Amino acid sequence: MRVVIVTESFPPDVNGVAHCALQTARHLVRRGHTPLVIAPAVADQAADAEAPCAVVRVPSLPLPGYPQVRVALPSRRVAAAIAAHRADLVHLAGPFVLGVRGMTAAARLGIPAVAVYQTDLAGYARTYVGTGEGAAWRRLRAVHGAADRTLAPSAAAVRDLEAHGIGRVRLWGRGVDTARFRPGLRDAALRRELAPDGELLVGYVGRLAPEKRVDLLSGAGELPGVRVVVVGDGPSGPALRTALPGARFLGRRTGADLAWIFASLDVFAHTGPFETFCQTVQEAMASGVPVIAPAAGGPLDLVDHGRTGLLVPPGDPEALREAVGTLAAAPELRAAYGRAGRAAVEGRTWEVLGDELIGHYLEVLRERTAVAA
Repeated sequence: MRVVIVTESFPPDVNGVAHCALQTARHLVRRGHTPLVIAPAVADQAADAEAPCAVVRVPSLPLPGYPQVRVALPSRRVAAAIAAHRADLVHLAGPFVLGVRGMTAAARLGIPAVAVYQTDLAGYARTYVGTGEGAAWRRLRAVHGAADRTLAPSAAAVRDLEAHGIGRVRLWGRGVDTARFRPGLRDAALRRELAPDGELLVGYVGRLAPEKRVDLLSGAGELPGVRVVVVGDGPSGPALRTALPGARFLGRRTGADLAWIFASLDVFAHTGPFETFCQTVQEAMASGVPVIAPAAGGPLDLVDHGRTGLLVPPGDPEALREAVGTLAAAPELRAAYGRAGRAAVEGRTWEVLGDELIGHYLEVLRERTAVAA
C-alpha cells in the first residue's frame, strides 16, 4: 500500500501524536508498504534525515504561549503531496488543523481516509480558555465524520466520540517498546544521584503544561522520604519549579536515556485527566514500575487498580498523596504491582499494534471497493 500519514506533529517533537506517527511509518516500511509523512515545519528539520520515509513539511507558526507546539498554515502542499504519492489511503493522525486539509484533499481525490483520534481537544479548550468545548467537538465531528473509519485508543475515547455523534469508531490501542523499556535498566548510581538519602523516587514524565496538572504532586513531594522527579519541558516549567521546590527537574529525555530513568523510579505518577491513552503509563509498566493515575480516560484501560497500580479521583491532590504514601510504605506491594504491570504489557508491541492498524486499512479499502462495485 501507498499510505500518506498527515500528522499534526512529528519528531523532533516529543508527544503522543508524533511518537505514534513515527512508529506507524516505521512499521509500514518494515511490512513492505510505502508511507509518506506530511507534518508542520519545525525550526530544526535535521531529524527528518533519520525518518523511515520521506517527510513533506508544511509552513507553520508556533502556538502563542506554547512555542513547542506548531500549527500548520494553509498550503497547497498537502493535496499536491497526496496526489504525487499516488496514495491508496490517507492516515490522519490527531486531525484538527493540518488533518482537516488532509481530509479535504483525500475526499477531493476519492481516496479513503482513516482518522486516528488522539487528543482530548475539548478538555484542552476547557483548561486553556474555559470555553470552546462545543466548537472543538464540532470541528472533530466534521473531520472524523468525513473519514471512512475513526480509530480511538481507549474505551473511554470510543464512548466520548460516540456520545458526540461520531460514527464508524473502532478501538485501536498503542504499542510499547518492551525491549527498550524494561526493569533490568534500574540503575543504582542514578538512584544515588537523584535520592542521595535513599528517598522513594516518584516520577512524572511528559509535557509540562497546564492540562497535565503536575502541580498535584506537591503534596506527595512533602511526604517524608519521598523525592519527586519530573522529566519533560513546556510552558509550565517555571511555575512547577516553584510549586515543587524539593523536586528534581531533569528536562526533556528520550530514547535509552528515558528508559534508564523510568526503570530507576519506585513509583510512576501521571496527573493529567485528559489522556485519550497515556503512553507514559505503558512505558512505566513495561519498566516494571507501579503506576498511580487518574481514574479517567486512557488510564482506565491500562491500570488494573489494586493489581498493576492505583487509580485515584482526577484532580484530587489528597488522594494522590495518600496513594503515594500507601506505596511508599509497602515495598512488597510495589514489587508485585511492577511485576504485574510488566506482564500486562508484554504482548502490546508496536509490531502487534501495527499489524492491527494495517488490518483496519485493508478493511477500509475492501469496504470502498464493495461500495464502488
